[in-house]
Amino acid sequence: MKIIQTTTDKQLQDAYEVRTKVFVEEQKVAVEEEIDQFESSATHFVIYNESDKPVGAARLREVDGYGKIERVCLLQEVRGTGLGHQLMNQLLAHIQTTGLTKAKLNAQVQAIIFYEKLGFSIVSEQFLDAGIPHVTMIKHF
Repeated sequence: MKIIQTTTDKQLQDAYEVRTKVFVEEQKVAVEEEIDQFESSATHFVIYNESDKPVGAARLREVDGYGKIERVCLLQEVRGTGLGHQLMNQLLAHIQTTGLTKAKLNAQVQAIIFYEKLGFSIVSEQFLDAGIPHVTMIKHF
């Protein structure tokens, strides 16, 4: 498995492909909500398996002094393998290289424990995003 920061249109399309499978097809999020106006200002990451098939993705933006982690997803076939932690660790390391001292994300409620294990803490009440319950979480470095 390899995690890369996208540098080509093909890699970006691969990230969108994974996000579409997970969020649009699996979780029934409207495609208009999933692919949004922030795509061009974000830094995108994609995970490839040994066959160079995209199996995971995420994006990062700088928002209000935070490294904001968004659209973290893995295909079902690679969930529970530790790949999510590897992806998050790479995102967190990337944020730190920019000089930012904190990260923020909106976590689906079912993923709270995953993010807590990475050092994130809940800082909001529960809210709906695309019809899915979320909370805002932050991590200080």
